[in-house]
Amino acid sequence: MKKTIAIIAALASALTLTACSSGGISKSSESAFVSGDGTAVFIKPADRKPAPSVSGKTLSGTTFTVDKKRIAVINVWASWCSPCRAEAPIFQDFSIKNPNIQFVGILTRDNISAAQSFASRFGLSYPTLVDDSILTSFRGTLIPNAIPTTLIIDAQGRVAARISGATSVALLKDLLHKVSGSAINA
Repeated sequence: MKKTIAIIAALASALTLTACSSGGISKSSESAFVSGDGTAVFIKPADRKPAPSVSGKTLSGTTFTVDKKRIAVINVWASWCSPCRAEAPIFQDFSIKNPNIQFVGILTRDNISAAQSFASRFGLSYPTLVDDSILTSFRGTLIPNAIPTTLIIDAQGRVAARISGATSVALLKDLLHKVSGSAINA
């Protein structure tokens, strides 16, 4: 029974991430995914729910686990996604300027070699997990609902914010400041 529920949840998540108003889905089409509009949701501390454990194999073949005692920025991306390409330099820059914050990517609907090329092209120094089944574990909180999606986990291991679609320097800085309560370097 639990396995059936897990399969149904995974399928529902996949449909959410791959839905398209134009009907059929084509991997060759960059419009064949749900693209958010950059809308941000911030959750007040009293209303936050625990984030699931985020752990898995990375593009480099190592294992990485998000430390729930540190603020984390989790970015769901794919190499074929135009908004993902646009925001990759933002995340890389923030990760260097804010070493106290964990940055991690989650690759979705992509292949390893294309993702490795993407990471190399943009000089991504933070880890990217290659198991997009992690996305279904956010059920009951703010789920990743577009490609790209960015989630911010607070230092108590709770989901604090979500950006559906591409982010901007100003938006990411503002949300991280609200979550951390301290200055953010941008």
